[in-house]
Amino acid sequence: MNPKAPQLIAGDANVAIDLAQENEWVLDALSTIRRRLPDCSLLLPPTVSEELAWLADHAEGAKERDSARRFLQLHRTWGFELVRALPLGHAYVEKIADCLLQAVLLPSTEANDARILAESAALGCFVLLTSDEHLRAVDFQRLGFELAGFDLAAPVIATPREIVRKFFR
Repeated sequence: MNPKAPQLIAGDANVAIDLAQENEWVLDALSTIRRRLPDCSLLLPPTVSEELAWLADHAEGAKERDSARRFLQLHRTWGFELVRALPLGHAYVEKIADCLLQAVLLPSTEANDARILAESAALGCFVLLTSDEHLRAVDFQRLGFELAGFDLAAPVIATPREIVRKFFR
């Protein structure tokens, strides 16, 4: 790893929603990350941005709709960047996501989770911050093996709670 390259951390939609709702675990995790990695960049992969935009208009509950809108309005204030373009291109990342689904690393119904994981790897993120149980259940060794075929490294998948418990001082 290039020591001068920024350390990249991807966030999932559930983290964005929880941040907008001022969830203590997410607030503490982001505080811990910023303290321990002051030069890191917090990214939202394209699929996460799309999910948040959809939730802002179509979520069933007003609380979730309002939280998605709030996050999209304030993401820069919280230090997040919405990523629109992928360095490998969307078609190639879609191919990676399909490979992850074919390898049964995620249930076939979790195509967006596969995209988020593929996008996070394609962006060079070393951590994917999520509370999603499907993503949390991914076998890290198998993920690394599948992504190595695309010359990508697997991001560590961690919850905000794990970040706080393991790295808070």
